Amino acid sequence: MSVITCRGVTRRYAQPGMPPVTAVAGVDLTVEAGTIVAIEGPSGSGKTTLLGLLAGLEVPDEGVIDVLGHDLARLSGAERARLRQARIGIVFQSFGLIASLRAGENVSLPLALARVAPRERDDRAKAALEEVGLESAFGTRIDELSGGERQRVGVARALVIDPIVILADEPTGSLDEANASGVLALLTDAVRRRGASLVLVTHDPASAARADRHYMMRDGRLSIGVPA
Repeated sequence: MSVITCRGVTRRYAQPGMPPVTAVAGVDLTVEAGTIVAIEGPSGSGKTTLLGLLAGLEVPDEGVIDVLGHDLARLSGAERARLRQARIGIVFQSFGLIASLRAGENVSLPLALARVAPRERDDRAKAALEEVGLESAFGTRIDELSGGERQRVGVARALVIDPIVILADEPTGSLDEANASGVLALLTDAVRRRGASLVLVTHDPASAARADRHYMMRDGRLSIGVPA
């Protein structure tokens, strides 16, 4: 069963006085339930734009994106946001954490937005932090954590909603080699343990090699890749 299906997806951006830039060009993609898919490519290849489209943060100019049975273009912005809150975890390269909140508060934020009761969201946030090896960091300020620890908090936040799909945009791009390997292992192990699906955008062949299916992206076009 597929959890994501893209057919002919194209996204263009207007430029004043110049022809539009095509960031994503006629992409077809299917992500099956319980699989890890890597999309590898250099900066500017369109892979982050594609991930934003899969998350419903943008809508395509052409084509169809079906995520968990929903045609994203037919949903309102609020409906797409509710779908993300309930079923789609997102991990950002730059962590995407709120510095004024402590680690546990950052992890539980999706649950707060979904109006989960405070005690339940604290319990679930603690469990998610324990899953990434940071059970003692619940009350720790974000600026007291290392880069690797911050990204583990980001992974815990993606996991706390028990997602069906996780979208990860260069999740190890801001980390050194040792931390990158550890964070990626945590993320992929958690995904497989839960039977979720992961779409991993990366420029790193070693990260892409962990996937079940591997694609290359160049100039907005997607092609089947060969794992390193």
